[in-house]
Amino acid sequence: MNLQLTSSLLNGFGQKKEIKSKTRKPFPLVEPPNDLEHNEHVFQVRFTKEIFRDYQGYLHRINLYRRRVWTCKVTGKTNFTYEEALVSEQHATEKVQQFPKELMTPVLLMIQFSMLKLEDLVKSIRTKLQDHFIEGLEVYGRKDNCVQPCKILKVLKEDLEKVHYEVEWLSNSKKVTDTSIVNADDLIWKKLPFTRNVLKSFIRESTSRSFPWVVHDKLAKKYGVSTEPPEELRDKLFVQDGCPRSNKHRRKSKEDGKTVSDTKYQDTSKRKKLETENSEVLTMRKKARKEIENEEPIRYPIDDILVQPGADDPVFTDRPSPSRDFGVPMDCVGDLLMVWDFCSSFARMLNLWPFSLEDFENTICHKDSNLILIVESHLALFRLLIEDRGAYFMVIKKKKRKPKITLMNWTDYLCDFLEMEDIPKLSTLIGTIKRGHYGLLDPRAKLGILRDLVDQALATNAIREQLDKYIEQHQALAATKRGEAVEEGRKRRKEKEFLKANPDTKEVLQGRILENGGHKLKIYENGDSNGKIGDFPEKDGKEGNQASENSESHHVNMASGKVYKRRKKNLKLTSENVQVTSSMEKYRQELPWKEDKEKEAQEMKSKEQRKEQLERDMEKCFIRTNPLGKDRSYNRYWFFRRDGRTFIESSDSKLWGYYSTKEGLDALMGSLNCKGERERALKKQLDKYYNRICSALHKRSKDIAQNIALEEAVLRRSTRVRAAPRDSPALAFLRYVNKWKD
Repeated sequence: MNLQLTSSLLNGFGQKKEIKSKTRKPFPLVEPPNDLEHNEHVFQVRFTKEIFRDYQGYLHRINLYRRRVWTCKVTGKTNFTYEEALVSEQHATEKVQQFPKELMTPVLLMIQFSMLKLEDLVKSIRTKLQDHFIEGLEVYGRKDNCVQPCKILKVLKEDLEKVHYEVEWLSNSKKVTDTSIVNADDLIWKKLPFTRNVLKSFIRESTSRSFPWVVHDKLAKKYGVSTEPPEELRDKLFVQDGCPRSNKHRRKSKEDGKTVSDTKYQDTSKRKKLETENSEVLTMRKKARKEIENEEPIRYPIDDILVQPGADDPVFTDRPSPSRDFGVPMDCVGDLLMVWDFCSSFARMLNLWPFSLEDFENTICHKDSNLILIVESHLALFRLLIEDRGAYFMVIKKKKRKPKITLMNWTDYLCDFLEMEDIPKLSTLIGTIKRGHYGLLDPRAKLGILRDLVDQALATNAIREQLDKYIEQHQALAATKRGEAVEEGRKRRKEKEFLKANPDTKEVLQGRILENGGHKLKIYENGDSNGKIGDFPEKDGKEGNQASENSESHHVNMASGKVYKRRKKNLKLTSENVQVTSSMEKYRQELPWKEDKEKEAQEMKSKEQRKEQLERDMEKCFIRTNPLGKDRSYNRYWFFRRDGRTFIESSDSKLWGYYSTKEGLDALMGSLNCKGERERALKKQLDKYYNRICSALHKRSKDIAQNIALEEAVLRRSTRVRAAPRDSPALAFLRYVNKWKD
């Protein structure tokens, strides 16, 4: 694979060039690995086609290309990323390739071996072009007292002062109408067909060196530009193979008549060349190492596929295998969840008593044709479609069905619906249903019918109006929640502003305790503590009296002096703490929202309860069930409010599973890598719903344990008092009763 940059690195003259960094040095690309296999997974840079086997090398090179240290070689503009420099070169090259061909030869002659700076060279070329007319150039000329476009065919010089030009006159469609000879005074310049920037880019593109400017060899040969340097430059340049070269790179090419000294000289030059190359390689390696060290760290999160194990990663748990023991076929678990979620979310509106997912699944798999749960689900959806007075209502009216749907005639309404839908897969079931064998249908067929019924129900006006109502309520609750958050933030800012404006209060609150040696003194209104000053107990006074009586007079005086100083110091601390108390009272008065700790804790508790209540109210406004998120492999995770399990759906929706224990949920959360974008968002949602999911799992486990205990109790009974089979908890779906039925 060729990793050379393509069109953006090839100019119109066939000369290769490379993007330069701010050091103005060409940057070499990484060569592809020699032993690369066709099925090997690699990392490739999109705009340079470089290939890397390890992710770290790829990431280092990408970060280097994203730094703004690159320069466009054509325009000379800096502060680009590598890709921006490529685009700049491509646009500039396209403009350079549009340079007028008739001006190529004179402009290249002006450029060759010029010692001027770029700005001065551009100015000189523009001035010369505006003062002289060149063969092949289109200008305006005066003919028959009017100005017409013409093209210069040949420059005719009669003497040094007067110059005549042979021109051909052009029509508006660029066709030649006539030829004649005119004076220079009769010709009028058009605007130059290029700008200063285009001319600068052309000079950079067409030259191989800049001091002096030397035109590329191919261009010089193509347009007849001399490559022989002038006499004043021969000490700097020489001609080798018809091309100008610098004297620094001059080598002896004569192999005949070599002497020993010549051979020694060549060996020495080769050795120096190798040493120079080795030193350059070492220098490049050091620079590359410094670039890698100075590269910016990876900013997480990134795409999960690009995340690689790192030394600072926490210990991730192994992701547990989800349970897949569904009663229905795996490819229709999604339909099962969708139908059940719709019936549970709009149960009050459908007048359908809520039922569990296990009961619904068992009902779908059961072979009985007239199970109450399945019949009531169909009846609720039929009533909704009839009340909407749509297409299904017209079919029922046309067949003159009875207005009341019962357990005996519900299959007739079902067959009418299937005939209306005219779905080939479902239309073949009409005969089986009419014969009274609905229970013998495959679970896929039962769920397919219910799925189409739900699709029709979602398009009814009643459901749409209910959704609009829920949306309005949800928006109002969200606005209330935002308003409370704004008010709380305003109070916090006001408190911070008060503390900034009153630094003395902050010192009173924080600094006085340290001055008191870490002891908090209890202050009373009269300034003392139970009639005592400072920390002195009564026995201290007695011991002081005994010491004064039994010691010498100077000891007595020293002791009394120490006692006096100590009492004075404690009296000062007492007065300072009185000031602290008054400052605190002032602080409480100036902050009216700052209450006692108990009241503040109660307010915080009420705020938390208020937030939880708002969350619950927002959840009741059902709009749609969204997945919690996706993991590294794009598997979707679902949580339904009325079922404690966390469901996993594969990226192609063909495989389903679930976690039904708290341990499985914890292991799942411990396996998520927050450096990836998808798993980071998924873990955030799982943290948000963690307590709710755990509560639902606990309730589910408790119900399962209770059902198992009931089953064991039924089995332990004697045959004389054994309960009927329908009393078993496993067959609870057979005892379903619609308590909300009209």
